[in-house]
Amino acid sequence: MGRAKEIIVKVIPAKIANEFVKKHHYSGKFATSSLLHFGCFLDDKLHGVMSFGNPIDRKKLLNLVHTKENKPVLWTEYLELNRMAFDDYLPKNSESRCFSIAIKMIKKQAKHIKWIISFSDGTQCGDGSIYRASGFYLTAIRESKNDLWKTPKHLGWNEEVAHRIAIQGGVGGRIAEFVLQKYGTRNINIPKLIKDNGGEALTGFQLRYIYLIDKTCKITVPILPFSKIDEMGAGMYKGKKISLQERKNAAIAHLGEHSASCREGAFDATVPLKLQRTNNDAEA
Repeated sequence: MGRAKEIIVKVIPAKIANEFVKKHHYSGKFATSSLLHFGCFLDDKLHGVMSFGNPIDRKKLLNLVHTKENKPVLWTEYLELNRMAFDDYLPKNSESRCFSIAIKMIKKQAKHIKWIISFSDGTQCGDGSIYRASGFYLTAIRESKNDLWKTPKHLGWNEEVAHRIAIQGGVGGRIAEFVLQKYGTRNINIPKLIKDNGGEALTGFQLRYIYLIDKTCKITVPILPFSKIDEMGAGMYKGKKISLQERKNAAIAHLGEHSASCREGAFDATVPLKLQRTNNDAEA
């Protein structure tokens, strides 16, 4: 694990966390519903942030996990990991290690929290490789057709993208405010927003992951094999469509080239470095 063991994870103020997320998260936005922020430090500098908070559709998610008594977990007993952002300074495997430390801290200081939910944006970012490496269960892959509105240039928001749930839930920032001001309600679907204002709907997938802190709890929906990602064509990494198998093949090919070059006495030090950088980027 190397220097990953030297990373220090601790709770940090929202202002510091949000500034880092705005700079390093693919969306360029922090989650206004975040309540708890962990900073990941190496060499006395902040290089990663994990933000937890209340899900927007909290009531709809309650029945995904039951207690050992087969009762739904209370709405106060779970959190959403709604932002995970890292720069490229941290070593390989840092994200999963940081998450593990954060969970230990939650388990110690907030013993009532029983599980974590998170969603991977397979439309703009990735299919959740960090979640899989961190012990999450994949519980849903949903095709997204009319969920994401890419705003038109004439609105002056640099073609900012907003999710339907964020708009309707009032946490979509200036876009949600724009919708409310124009229509008198936020309950407007994406096709109508596009028809009236322009822009386009982004298509892709959303993947739902669950992590059980309390191991006596049970997930009530089917747990999907990770191979389902390729079956549905939902593979994505760093914003590019690519299957899990293609990534595996590429890694094997790189390792094969590295092995051959070593045998020939022509060691190429850039190969492991390239692999390390590839694995360091956050997807959440």
